[in-house]
Amino acid sequence: MKLEAIRDMAKLHGLQTSKRSKSDLIKSIQMEEGNFDCYATAYAGVCDQSDCLWRNDCFAAAKTGG
Repeated sequence: MKLEAIRDMAKLHGLQTSKRSKSDLIKSIQMEEGNFDCYATAYAGVCDQSDCLWRNDCFAAAKTGG
């Protein structure tokens, strides 16, 4: 997902978006939604959150260190 779309989503949750990384914004959104703030932590390519909106981006980000 593009950063601008993530910022829009974060704003809908009432989150401050300026000067925050994609990873930080996604983790904040995850927490606001009552989920684990686990974005980019699936280092071994293992994740039990199969319905996660961020799943595909998460695996790619985990490979590059977030």
